[in-house]
Amino acid sequence: MKYLYRLYQLVVCVPVVVIWSVIISLMIIIGCAVGGGRFWGYYPGKWWGWLIVRIFLLPVKVVGKGDLERDKSYVFVANHQGAFDIFLIYGFLGRNIRWMMKHQILKIPFVGAACKASHQIIIDKRGPKRIKASYDQAREILKEGVSLMVFPEGARTFTGHMGYFTRGAYMLADELQLPVVPITINGSFDVLPRTRDWHFINWHPLSITIHQPIYPIGQGSTNVASTMTDSYSAVMGDLVPEYQGMVENPDQ
Repeated sequence: MKYLYRLYQLVVCVPVVVIWSVIISLMIIIGCAVGGGRFWGYYPGKWWGWLIVRIFLLPVKVVGKGDLERDKSYVFVANHQGAFDIFLIYGFLGRNIRWMMKHQILKIPFVGAACKASHQIIIDKRGPKRIKASYDQAREILKEGVSLMVFPEGARTFTGHMGYFTRGAYMLADELQLPVVPITINGSFDVLPRTRDWHFINWHPLSITIHQPIYPIGQGSTNVASTMTDSYSAVMGDLVPEYQGMVENPDQ
């Protein structure tokens, strides 16, 4: 069965993913250029992520999100298990989001141009001015009623376990007095661990748990620290036992 699944990936999945990614990227670039960036900056990405998960025949379970207000901005924070985190969140979170992502993404043909056109938040740490520009852009996005999606670890895990969370997203949420919503991802590391990039994927169920929003308890360092601690505990607490516990990530 494993080899039939690998053959299916080669014959069906890879061509579909490549062609679909180009089509969606062009759709985003053209759509955002014409107008309606709020729509074109999100929905094509949602269709892209949904189809990629489905074409690989991966079952998905979504838990939670019942207490989120329809038109409110949130800062979503999730553990970063693997490459399929992006497809899973885009396809199944069900919120109009923009991503905080590394500037290296811009080098990917078509995808990089689509990210730039749709005003994803590109985090460029090559100097204070670039970092400030990234956070200034994030503030404007959040003021428009769109939510922000962040992997506060900043890098995919090597072991399936969580590393530490960085403060950037929490400081932004504190400044704008926005609720933080923790998300736990399970299964993505088993589907495609970072150490096996560009290999065949493994069939494994995926799940995304959307926890209760954490509202500000004030403003300043105490609120930032409290929100970080509470969200980290929520994400960690719903991981499968195999990946419980913090393991330092050398790439952070």
